[in-house]
Amino acid sequence: METLEADLARARDLDVATLADAVESIGFECTHCGACCKSYLDEDGTRDPDGDPHTATVFPGEVREIKQTTAYDWRDVARPMPYGLTDDGAAGETFEWALQTDDCGDCTFYDDGAGDDAEGRCTVHADRPLICRTYPFSVVFSDDGGPAQPMGSVVDREGPVHAHECEGLGQDISRAEAEDLAAALKRRAIRELEEAIAVRDRYRPTNTDGVVVHDSEGQKRPDGSTLSTE
Repeated sequence: METLEADLARARDLDVATLADAVESIGFECTHCGACCKSYLDEDGTRDPDGDPHTATVFPGEVREIKQTTAYDWRDVARPMPYGLTDDGAAGETFEWALQTDDCGDCTFYDDGAGDDAEGRCTVHADRPLICRTYPFSVVFSDDGGPAQPMGSVVDREGPVHAHECEGLGQDISRAEAEDLAAALKRRAIRELEEAIAVRDRYRPTNTDGVVVHDSEGQKRPDGSTLSTE
């Protein structure tokens, strides 16, 4: 089994032009439907009242970047990744953070009435996390591997570039846009693996009530404050 360090070396060696070739071959144009920002929908596009909320990984540094430009609190930007927590989310240990959601389960930064373009619908578009910049694509190095966050089923692939469910797939994309997306994909692949290695190396079992989030910086409470493990 290959190590995270080996995958990180592969990520750093990725050729942006080759990634752009893959993106061009698959094709993509954002339709501004907002599906990637909303809670999961049924196959007919209607909202499932029992469906899972929108879940997108956001790294600690990205949380701080959004906090800095919006003056929001940590909890306004991010929530503990739900996996590993109790059903009510009041206890348990989990890894990494997800973008915060509203009462409908949509990304808290998605504004359905703000406009028809991506910049209008996303209220933090300039500071959006890498997963949002690269959707619906991800980089995966092994057949049994996958992205650290749920992105829907893989419907196409070219080499290490996987394309996930999105109505904009298969559309023409300019070379410049493909290269921009490819560069972001490389940054994301590197960042995800650096984060995974840091989480692994800094992980310490805890025996503390409530929710504990293990991220690349150590153990934290849901408000982003550091948890003392001494």
